[in-house]
Amino acid sequence: MYEKIFAVVQSVDDFVWGWGMILLLLGTHLFMTVRTGFIQRKTITKGIPLSVSTEEGADGEVSQFGALTTALASTIGTGNIIGVGTAIALGGPGAVLWCWLTGVFGIATKYAESLIAVKYRVKTADGRMQGGAMYALERGLNMKWLGIIFAVFAGLASFGIGCAAQVNAIAEVCDENMDVDPWLIGIIVAGLTAVVIFGGIKSIARVCEKLVPFMAVFYVIGCLVILGINYDYIIPAIQTICRLAFTKGAAAGGLVGGGVRLAIQYGVARGLFSNESGMGSAPIAAAAAKTKNPVRQALVSSTGTFWDTVVVCLMTGLVLVSTIMKNPAVNADQIADGGELTTLAFGQIPYLGPFILVVGIISFAYSTILGWAYYGERCVEYFAGKAGLLPYRILYVAVLLIAPVQPLDLVWKIADILNALMAVPNLIAVLLLSPVIVRETRKYIRDLDIVDDTPVPVVKTGVGKEKR
Repeated sequence: MYEKIFAVVQSVDDFVWGWGMILLLLGTHLFMTVRTGFIQRKTITKGIPLSVSTEEGADGEVSQFGALTTALASTIGTGNIIGVGTAIALGGPGAVLWCWLTGVFGIATKYAESLIAVKYRVKTADGRMQGGAMYALERGLNMKWLGIIFAVFAGLASFGIGCAAQVNAIAEVCDENMDVDPWLIGIIVAGLTAVVIFGGIKSIARVCEKLVPFMAVFYVIGCLVILGINYDYIIPAIQTICRLAFTKGAAAGGLVGGGVRLAIQYGVARGLFSNESGMGSAPIAAAAAKTKNPVRQALVSSTGTFWDTVVVCLMTGLVLVSTIMKNPAVNADQIADGGELTTLAFGQIPYLGPFILVVGIISFAYSTILGWAYYGERCVEYFAGKAGLLPYRILYVAVLLIAPVQPLDLVWKIADILNALMAVPNLIAVLLLSPVIVRETRKYIRDLDIVDDTPVPVVKTGVGKEKR
């Protein structure tokens, strides 16, 4: 029965992640890169400095840094570790390059979707800020029906990408490395999550502000140490990644390229899963930020894709490919899936490798669980009102309890499908509102300086007292 279900899910996944989705996603990334005047050039000079600054007197619930770390909490997850391993296992080493390119050009899409999220956000009757693709579709394009579709898909996706896949990964790595029963992991993670998410966005942001910087720095340093050990294979690994991104072939350590189509398909899919550019999730957190205009927070939010994919995913890919090439014990016969590949690759480094993997996956996955709980809540509240929040939270925690004993491959496939389904209406909003994005960008930015701090108008709504 499981094999039949998996076959059906695999067929659906292959369809939604066919060339149509790949072209839509990459096309939007390239289109917005051109339309925004290559906004990526402002990532380091403006985006990063703004992410650690504060704005006095701005509307919002959390600081710009709090909104960024909440978004990073959801994006820097198992996609950066297991997801990259899955891309290599299914698409070959060349998938790493396509994953990285998705991140580079995805910065423009993340900027665009975050800009319209802030521009069209609303303030509820109880003073909370809400925004995202659903509000941009409703207020910017008068397409509330499509906003509801996005919210439903995103709400469902939160149980896959943000919940089941993450706790499943925690359980697997703890079982393999520490022999901890998966049921116990489910109980612990569910309990810790319940304590935080019932406190709302401010509670989630407080935890993320502390957890995200620690886990990111720890993981990057660990990867740098491993790359130092593999220094003689770094250049060969880069050459192999670039070569197998455009052709079939084989390399040392049992690495085999799956051809251009598979490299692009799995590289792009894992890239989206990792940085979520174009999916419309991170802008939901951006809308809660204290900011005076949409461009400021859009620049801050776009740095999330830079850190997530351009830096962290690239380092993971180099660690995996160089380690596999240096250690022939990790051969093609052992590469069954991304999780196993990653475990075997990191396991080649005595003591340090497994420790980095365990701590990285646990911290990355838990932070993602928190970030996506907030996304799911906002989407559920959009189409069901505040009455839907308590049932959602209870169900979210319940999934955390049972997901650790479910097969990881099926969870990843379902998460992939939901990612694509929610990405479509969000990309429609970005493309149709691109003239607005260009106009706002020109209004607030000139010669790398933000010149207009006029607060963006915020519409007050009755949301928070009764169903929309």
